[in-house]
Amino acid sequence: MAQNRTNTRKAGTGLSRREFVVASGAVGGGLALGFGIPADGLAQGAAAAGTEVNAWVVIKPDDTCVIRMARSEMGQGTITGLAQLVAEELECDWKKVRYEYPTPGQNHARKRVWGEMGTGGSRGIRTSQDYVRRGGAAARQMLLQAAAEQWKVPVAELTVSDGVITHAASKRKISYGKIAEAAAKITPPDAKAITLKDPKDWKVAGKPVKRLDTADKLNGAKKYAIDLTLPGMLNAAIKAAPVHGTKIVSYDEAKIASMPGVRKIVKVDAVTVAVVADTWWQAKKALDALPIVYEETPNSKVSSASIAAHLKEGLAAGAGGVHAGASNGDVAKALEGAAKKISAVYSTPFLAHACMEPMNCTARYSAERAEVWVPTQNGEGSHAALSEASGLPLDKCEVHKMDLGGGFGRRGGTQDFVRQATSIAKQMPGIPIKMVWSREEDQLHDFYRPISMCAMEAGLDANGALTALRLRVSGQSINAWSNPGAIKDGKDDRQLQGLIYTAPDSLLGYSVPNMAIEYAMRNTHVPVGPWRGVNTNQNGIYMECFIEECARAAGKDSLEFRRALMAKHPKHLAVLNAAAEKGDWGKPLAAGVHRGIAQFMGYGSYSAAVAEVSVSDKGKLKVHRLVLALDSGHVVNPDQVAAQVEGSVVYGLGATMFGEMTVKDGRMVETNFDTYDVLRLADMPKVETVLVPSGGFWGGVGEPTICVVAPSVLNAIFAATGKPVRSLPLKNIKLV
Repeated sequence: MAQNRTNTRKAGTGLSRREFVVASGAVGGGLALGFGIPADGLAQGAAAAGTEVNAWVVIKPDDTCVIRMARSEMGQGTITGLAQLVAEELECDWKKVRYEYPTPGQNHARKRVWGEMGTGGSRGIRTSQDYVRRGGAAARQMLLQAAAEQWKVPVAELTVSDGVITHAASKRKISYGKIAEAAAKITPPDAKAITLKDPKDWKVAGKPVKRLDTADKLNGAKKYAIDLTLPGMLNAAIKAAPVHGTKIVSYDEAKIASMPGVRKIVKVDAVTVAVVADTWWQAKKALDALPIVYEETPNSKVSSASIAAHLKEGLAAGAGGVHAGASNGDVAKALEGAAKKISAVYSTPFLAHACMEPMNCTARYSAERAEVWVPTQNGEGSHAALSEASGLPLDKCEVHKMDLGGGFGRRGGTQDFVRQATSIAKQMPGIPIKMVWSREEDQLHDFYRPISMCAMEAGLDANGALTALRLRVSGQSINAWSNPGAIKDGKDDRQLQGLIYTAPDSLLGYSVPNMAIEYAMRNTHVPVGPWRGVNTNQNGIYMECFIEECARAAGKDSLEFRRALMAKHPKHLAVLNAAAEKGDWGKPLAAGVHRGIAQFMGYGSYSAAVAEVSVSDKGKLKVHRLVLALDSGHVVNPDQVAAQVEGSVVYGLGATMFGEMTVKDGRMVETNFDTYDVLRLADMPKVETVLVPSGGFWGGVGEPTICVVAPSVLNAIFAATGKPVRSLPLKNIKLV
């Protein structure tokens, strides 16, 4: 059954949805293994004694259950969702649940008992749900077995609820806190042989429980990495060559050596220099005054115009340098015989991640140990980067993960901030160095969402049915930057995410008798990387806006035209229908308001949206309402899912309306929020979420719905103005 959520809250109740917080407890005794507290005192809570039942569960004498989490928290609610899954199988008292992060060093020392520590691709819950649930279930079985042995009764005669074990026949009860030490001595069961609960029987998982981390954010107690202080700490500001791919020729440190607070000028690497000072502001002011000479390279002549020409060449190229992502039928023949032909070229720009917390990392180095305090999406990636940059083996390195002030893919695989901080600290041994990027540095040296163009052709028969579709994307490859080994024979299907049938977690939702999907890789000197939703965002625009053009050329209703192509794609169709129903498709609208619709798939989940917009006679756009439907298979916390959908609207709509990174003289132009605009409260529409959890699979939540935000809005603009929008952002487009 579909579940509806909206971002409108009743007065006086908006806080309660997330106000619950649990201060995390660190393990300091019992059978805990290797869980020390970082010297800064910002570890998860106080060092109260507790007993490690297994790697996932620590229980304290007061019945507090500390659940360990390997994933990162960056506002998406993963920590609460995973805690719900463990607590569900553990059968503990949710009111007594706390959480803590095991460190990557501890994970390494214990042979990766917590599995991978990466958080991206909307995988935080969907790829770890099974083994964390088994961890909770195994701990429950050990606790029950310990009680059974203490009472000398069969385990089958025991029940447990809210962390209290009961033997009904003798009316005896014992809490987890009192039996935990005995349970820790029990031989753990084979976790793989455990039968997990059927989701229909969930009592904590699947429910809209309050998040574990919100109250600290509201009262200011939450400490992010940028807030960190350590005894004797110094601060570093950093500057890399503004043109990507160029090196530093020289700099004159004598010019700033006597400036207030300056301790050292450090060459970080061939392209980067830093100033270390008593305060960050002193470091930044000195760095701003430092004369630096950079080399001149051909990259210095690159512009947005030259990049656009490069991509256009890819659209027109012959077979060489182009690979087929999917094909069926005979597209050329079908187009030749079509009753009506439609063609269009779309484009989307580079986008910055624009995290509220700029890149930062605090590092301390000695010949015997290196450690960093860092907001990272990939704890093990940070661990590896620290080891590489410090020259020390992994067992002499440690990473203290901290909550992220925004990630969106930027703090995942690249780890440039860890390498830089470590390089600085290595040149000042024994001193903690907190390196913080300025906003300008954050904008200039991002790993941007790839720029791309897309040429599309379609053929309709005499009845308006779509008989042929040819699509070619020309643009940059993320894998070419971060994972060249994934490109086989020049093919990179990652850039066709959502447009092909060979990627199970991002399937195309239409069947066309004759179709060809192609990718022309055309890289530039600008570094690119995953940006929340990655390639489904651009590809969703291309496919859904062009399908809209086809529907209008056929003279058919937008919804019905799509339905006719989706008979073999029932899950895609189900979310489309759910969005249409909740979005009042076909019903009258207020004067001047128009609707648009879109559907797409990514990260194992199916998404659809209906947008309501108006365009004034002066071309002013107003997005009034967005209804989004999502099928992620299972839902762990409906309120968190709704919140993530709302967040995806903020991110996706901001990019649609304003987002654009341009290039001039080889460098990025938009260096702060005065030129790189983000969505304001006044621009935020009413958002309604329809959850359509069909069960049977685990899809992602954080990213999938972004890909239908832009096309639903653009299709509504098409309905309002009669003209398709084929390039973004909208700030550059005259709508009337």
